[in-house]
Amino acid sequence: MEWPDTSLIAAVPITEFKLLMILNTSFARELAAHLLDINAVVLRPRDPFTWTSGWNSPIYCDNRLTLRFPEIRNKIENEFTSIIKEKFADVDVITGTATAGIPHAAWVASNLNKPMAYVRAKAKAHGMGNQIEGGVKKGESTVVIEDLISTGGSAISVVEALQFVGAKVDGVLSIFTYDFDKASKKFKDAGVTVYTLTDYKTLVNVAVEKGMITGDDLDLLSSWRDHPEIWPETPE
Repeated sequence: MEWPDTSLIAAVPITEFKLLMILNTSFARELAAHLLDINAVVLRPRDPFTWTSGWNSPIYCDNRLTLRFPEIRNKIENEFTSIIKEKFADVDVITGTATAGIPHAAWVASNLNKPMAYVRAKAKAHGMGNQIEGGVKKGESTVVIEDLISTGGSAISVVEALQFVGAKVDGVLSIFTYDFDKASKKFKDAGVTVYTLTDYKTLVNVAVEKGMITGDDLDLLSSWRDHPEIWPETPE
């Protein structure tokens, strides 16, 4: 995938390269700018980070930093709330992923006056041994709130845990996604609809406009998005 010339980047539709859905492109750009401004997302194409998976990455995302900024987090919860009202109006329970999705799910549940639950990565080894806390009953519908989607594995594991107890997962909402093909395939195979508030492509567009990255950096960022598992190498 070749990205557009930086001089034209602002004119390129954000959804052109999308695999996971953004409903409000204006808010996606606004939120991307906020995430960059508070260093919730850091771009370092010349000095990459190393993920726990072993991948080299020119980007680091820590959306938990949004919790320190009431104005930003309120915008996030309000946008999540709007999406649920538009797409999942009859949902029974709002579910957060542990741990980063929990506060956002709690605020959204409060906005909607809905019950709230959260799902651990695995069941507790003591007490009642719960994996799902707060409770989602068999037959109830829920929307999962996640802070970040990378390969999609953690969100899918939450979906599977909810489905195991008989809940109906209407969709997954995320603050940010890298928009990897691998993640899109997992959600497609699982039959799960995903809406994200902003994404990698949007964030890079905004970073270019803010003068935070150069044309050479853009090439590195583009090649990572295409082949993250071998970057900074390129396929033969």
